[in-house]
Amino acid sequence: MGAAALASPRLLTRVASPDHAAHPNATPPGGFDLARWIQPVPDHAVFREPGWFVWCGTMVRGADGRCHLYYSRWRREEGFYAWVTHSEIAHAVADHPLGPYRHADVALPARGPDFWDGHCTHNPAVMESGGRYYLYYMGNRGDRKPGKGLNFSHRNNQRIGVAVADSPDGPWRRDDRPLIDATPGFHDALCCANPAVMRRPGGDFLMIYKGVAKERPLPFGGPVAHIVATSPSPAGPFTKLPVPVFTKPGADFPAEDPCIWYHDFEYRAVVKDMKGFFTREGRSLALMRSPDGIDWSPAPRVLVGKTEYTTTAGRRVPLHALERPQIWLDGGEPAVLFCAASPDKQPGGGETYNIAIPLKRPAP
Repeated sequence: MGAAALASPRLLTRVASPDHAAHPNATPPGGFDLARWIQPVPDHAVFREPGWFVWCGTMVRGADGRCHLYYSRWRREEGFYAWVTHSEIAHAVADHPLGPYRHADVALPARGPDFWDGHCTHNPAVMESGGRYYLYYMGNRGDRKPGKGLNFSHRNNQRIGVAVADSPDGPWRRDDRPLIDATPGFHDALCCANPAVMRRPGGDFLMIYKGVAKERPLPFGGPVAHIVATSPSPAGPFTKLPVPVFTKPGADFPAEDPCIWYHDFEYRAVVKDMKGFFTREGRSLALMRSPDGIDWSPAPRVLVGKTEYTTTAGRRVPLHALERPQIWLDGGEPAVLFCAASPDKQPGGGETYNIAIPLKRPAP
């Protein structure tokens, strides 16, 4: 596993989608509409853990057919903002992609201040490739003091790593160096988080992650941008490309939490739209598209969902936050949208949980 490097503009590699105009599953003329795929959520598809804040959620199906969910958790008594100081990536299992999931173990626990990720692991994104399992994540270390807001000694030490295992049950092997480190003078000069990784049709690997620059006053910094990186191997090293994506003129922090996939002959992404910069619907989930995984734009039907969901009993559940979208593909088709959810206006005032939202291709 190796660290990332920065590419010069002339080294950009584009793998365009093949000609697909006549394919029966090609994107319809009006554009792919993920919102029409969303189905009601059964009660057993809501994953909570008493005594813990639950956030994030990414799933892979093992060779034995079991479903393995990796999620972030931290103890409620530490407060909601302890996600940046005390989060750990835990592992739950189920027999069905929608659950019910049962906590199994902690995949990536704290391992001490001598390590770059020694105090916090968060933002899991899992992928299988070549019979091995790759768990991408954000890690950090700092003074270990939770508070009523961001602890910047931890937040500004955020870096991206990958843990590798031969089984989704682990054990997970971590590197002593980040996979993606901050690059001075670049869009991620302050910190980086929110990795999303996929295998491209050509066989190489595409990552998009959130970076924070140092062009705005510290400690928050900014702007917040998304960076594309590529590698011939899922373990890296990744080459960072210079042009940020998911940007909006005049907005320093338009989006976060990307997930990416390839479907119906185009690259697609869902991001958290911070204030409706893309959807014009306030805080929401937005759909992006790309012909090559490098140049991205809002999809024609950009709104994926607002901060709410509907149960199979027909009840509408309003939320304060619906974030960290992760698409699970079944045979190449989007089948489940995992999200972190909180019904409370004040973060941490009540509960947080993961929901598995069923997806189904709509009739033509």
